[in-house]
Amino acid sequence: MGWIETDGGSYAVTLDGNNLRCRNAAGRELKQVPSKLRDDAVVVRLRQLSEWLERHERECREQVDTWLVRSLPVPVEVLARVWPDTAWQAALRDLVIAPVGADGGADMARAGLLRDVSPERGVGLVDLDGDSVWLECESVLIPHPVLLEDLDDLREFAVELGVEQRVEQLFREVWRRPPEISGHTSQKYAKGKFKQLRHATSRAVSLGYRVRGGQVLCPLVEGGRALEATYWLGADYPDAEALTGSLEWRDKNGRGLALDEVGPVAWSEGERMAALVYAGKVAEDEADALR
Repeated sequence: MGWIETDGGSYAVTLDGNNLRCRNAAGRELKQVPSKLRDDAVVVRLRQLSEWLERHERECREQVDTWLVRSLPVPVEVLARVWPDTAWQAALRDLVIAPVGADGGADMARAGLLRDVSPERGVGLVDLDGDSVWLECESVLIPHPVLLEDLDDLREFAVELGVEQRVEQLFREVWRRPPEISGHTSQKYAKGKFKQLRHATSRAVSLGYRVRGGQVLCPLVEGGRALEATYWLGADYPDAEALTGSLEWRDKNGRGLALDEVGPVAWSEGERMAALVYAGKVAEDEADALR
């Protein structure tokens, strides 16, 4: 974006990415925008634009994260439409994708890092041999990392290429369900103490999760089935001390699932949610002082 003169012509401002820059009439760039320009019409509009761009970038990342977590096939036509948008491109670029066949399954043998999308040529990838290829397909899957059999090798491959993913995929921490497990709830993240319930709920919301009825919720889709992971925080007064409880998974009708019924993506994302919230608990010595 070029420089735009403010009212009066004594200064000019521009956006560098989402950052507002300012220079004086002599062309010298200032360290910050003078306070007297706070209400200048040009400055106000550029700040509003910067806020919109930040919000748009966040929404793009959140949507792509939803496609990944819910294992939803994405039409190539949709990717081709959004790809020219730099915010969408930044969220999608270098994610591992795989073409989806007529049977609805992803062909992981043809997976690669997304580098380009064209309405005419399809999707451009760097395949796992390091070659640039174009794939013609109607839709692709952005697989959750827990589904990638050679995850460690893929991580090494990404490091060699200097890949930086804006949406966590390859370097997203994963949790795998123990082979022998029973019951309907996990107590792994129970008894995490927070000085106030509001601290726990605020942490959950800041991490992007919803809180309802004393629980943190993570909506999921696995194998085409809608479900959610829930983690108990407490339903007392917001300023009351809180102790976390069980982690469980439910179907769309609210029926609790046996732990051995929970699929790999739902298990990993449920544990991820609980672990992230639980990490904000007070330290053991602080917890002892609260007793």
